[in-house]
Amino acid sequence: MPKINFEIPHPLSNEDAKDRLQRFVESLESKFQDNVSDLQQSWEGDRLDFGFKTYGIKIAGNINVEDSRIAVDIDLPISAMMFKGKIESEIRKQLERLLK
Repeated sequence: MPKINFEIPHPLSNEDAKDRLQRFVESLESKFQDNVSDLQQSWEGDRLDFGFKTYGIKIAGNINVEDSRIAVDIDLPISAMMFKGKIESEIRKQLERLLK
């Protein structure tokens, strides 16, 4: 299964970063409400597990909150490979906005 992995620095405490990430899935839903469904998120310690469908494609991954950065790991189905750049760009943009 193809993967997307990237890191985003943040100036926040871990708790503040987690509080803002709590709104991550909601931000995807509000911005892309016509194209996103089956939203899910759950926390295990400092890791946010999330999933959603877009255009019928299931996207799942996790975000690990670390000191001064988050690490994002996403699994993509083969059918989403041609959209990998767009998916990564949009998720990165939404996370950078949340963590400013």
